Amino acid sequence: MDKFGKSQSVARVEDSRFLTGQGRYVDDITPDGALRAYVFRSPVAHAVITTLDLEQARAADGVHLVLSAQDLQAQGITEGMHFVRMKNRDGTEGAAPRRPILAEERLRFVGEPIALIVAETLEQAKDAAELIELDYDDLPVHMDLVAAGQPLHDDIPDNRVFDFGIGDEAATARALEASHRVVRLEVGDNRVIVNSMEPRGCFAEWHDGKVHLSFNGQGVWGMKGELVRVLGLTEDKVRVTNPDVGGGFGMKGMPYPEYFAVPLAARILGRPVRWMSDRTEAMLSDNAGRDLVTMAELGFDENNKITAYRVHNISNLGAYCSNFAQAIQSNLFARVLTGTYDIQTAYMRCEGILTNTTQVDAYRGAGRPEAIYVLERIMDRAARDLGVDPLELRRLNFVKEFPYKTVTGETYDVGDFPRVLDHAVKSADLAGFAARRAASEAQGKLRGLGLCYYIESILGDPSESVQVDFTQEGGALIYVGTQSNGQGHETVFAQFLSDQTGIPADKIQVVQGDSDLIAKGGGTGGSRSVTVQANVTLTAVRAMVEGFTQFLAGEMGVSPEDVTFDDEQFRAEGSNLHPTMLEAAQMAREAGREDLLVWQAREQLPARSFPNGAHFAEVEIDVETGQVVCDRYHVVDDFGNLINPMLAEGQVHGGVAQGLGQALSEHVVYDETGQLLTATFMDYAMPRADSMPMVHFETEPVPSTANPMGMKGCGEAGTVGAMAALGNAVQDALWARGIKQVDMPFTPHRVWEMLRNERIAAE
Repeated sequence: MDKFGKSQSVARVEDSRFLTGQGRYVDDITPDGALRAYVFRSPVAHAVITTLDLEQARAADGVHLVLSAQDLQAQGITEGMHFVRMKNRDGTEGAAPRRPILAEERLRFVGEPIALIVAETLEQAKDAAELIELDYDDLPVHMDLVAAGQPLHDDIPDNRVFDFGIGDEAATARALEASHRVVRLEVGDNRVIVNSMEPRGCFAEWHDGKVHLSFNGQGVWGMKGELVRVLGLTEDKVRVTNPDVGGGFGMKGMPYPEYFAVPLAARILGRPVRWMSDRTEAMLSDNAGRDLVTMAELGFDENNKITAYRVHNISNLGAYCSNFAQAIQSNLFARVLTGTYDIQTAYMRCEGILTNTTQVDAYRGAGRPEAIYVLERIMDRAARDLGVDPLELRRLNFVKEFPYKTVTGETYDVGDFPRVLDHAVKSADLAGFAARRAASEAQGKLRGLGLCYYIESILGDPSESVQVDFTQEGGALIYVGTQSNGQGHETVFAQFLSDQTGIPADKIQVVQGDSDLIAKGGGTGGSRSVTVQANVTLTAVRAMVEGFTQFLAGEMGVSPEDVTFDDEQFRAEGSNLHPTMLEAAQMAREAGREDLLVWQAREQLPARSFPNGAHFAEVEIDVETGQVVCDRYHVVDDFGNLINPMLAEGQVHGGVAQGLGQALSEHVVYDETGQLLTATFMDYAMPRADSMPMVHFETEPVPSTANPMGMKGCGEAGTVGAMAALGNAVQDALWARGIKQVDMPFTPHRVWEMLRNERIAAE
């Protein structure tokens, strides 16, 4: 049963209902009679609350309840929001600033939740919010990535939450000092708003002392654990569900304050309560992504081999620490610190700084795109400074022997980076680039070529659960511990089970997102879903085959060792019986063997896998307007074996779109008082169809040895490679004009200013 699936590009079965309006999202399935909740949020970035008078709001038409932090405490809710903490370079724990569910005494960012209003209608709740009397004394606003300024929390006087380090600092300093050449580059990684198609929302209801919270997240078990902790419940009194989810991208992978306040309101009122964010509210309150500045130094010997690498990044955490925030630009960044290059002397330092802005947490790739962006930008700069071809510099320094242990403790099991790069060179037609550049120049435009060779470390819980039930109707249910938010799980997991058992895929129903139906699961994030879920499914299938083999041996009149299963039928020499898996299940049902109709398994991957690949971007720049057009985009990925190549390609397309969106147009802007200036789509520039190139995707698989399927995750890979490929292409186009430093986003105005300033300097 170690055979891998058939790798067919099967169309997504869930799309028919999504495209015909039959999706069941959280706001579609709220219970009858549910009251509407609205969140009253801070209008200022930093202040001390002097008055919070809720009485007029409580007396307003249709209002059933108004909750503040004081009301939560009266209900026994004293716990704050949970978050992961990192260790400092000196071994001490990073700071733990309290993050309340609703603001306590002090306001720290525009959009911070202050009160929850529950009314018969949303309009009534909004009207009541207008009656809340909020007075405050302004405090100085801290917006800079420096360990200084007005403290946001009294116990963190310099606003620095942690000072993380990994690697050998002294050895790296010595190696850089002894290097023949040292290349230095500082790059910014601009803040972005995730903007999932479906904003965040939830509803809560209580029955017999048990709460049911339904929210549009990336898994149910983490949220269940937090409800147990915060509300003081036992596990059997909490049910959490995820219905259809319209995009997550990491931003929906953690709890938010509303998911605690809404269940509490429902308990107090004895009625279901629903809440749904609108777009501006989402932009103000959803965890943002990226937002860091990094200084990188890369040492080389006389033969252009890398001798040492040193990185120092300073990351913006926002006003509080969100769930995974401290780990993103520290530990997760470090996972791929040295990328695909043989660098055994390296050191990384990361400082996490608080500012009066919305929290920053996981966004597609979560630390790995940030690390690869820095590394691939400085590799490109090094090639220019050293006067060598950027492809040859990479080939010279690629890891070539596997398994390979990196300086930060990762073990790359397999890889063939030169082969993948050679494939990409042909796919992208680099031989024709000179002619394309000449054609652009003939039209008065600049053309640039950029390469990013990325690697990604698959993250998340390596363990996962599965349950397969054979139904009375002659099909099968597969309960999975991951959660789709657009990836196509209903197709891929049914397809994989079908490949391994011969059960027709149209007779398999995927069940996900219900903590009452499967005891434990890891949710979706870190490109983990396919590898962990397929791995545990194989374990379940092996148990099913063994169990049915023992049963069928008696039915066939043979010994169990004579029964074989060829992924479609059970067979035994000398027997006319050759049942399929479904037929075997029906035989077991008729024989009263109910124990053969439900199969559960939990399994852990032996190691992580490391998808990698080459992205080539070509841009054309209009020197009169600064407009950057990504004209060509080619990707060759090593994802190992694939279950469904078409779905993998779709994931890459989406990932590239998000990477190019950040590189070309997306940019969060606050003013000096902490007011968000990009709080609507009129001001925040999302990528559009007419700004996206056709993404040409091919694969060059090197099957992983870290799982029996030979798979490598693919969900975030497109984003991990896209930013540096585009950035290097823009730098290539502008280099001849004397512009040596370019930073995202490459908006027309920003690029036009670069060209103008360089022109003025040359006069």
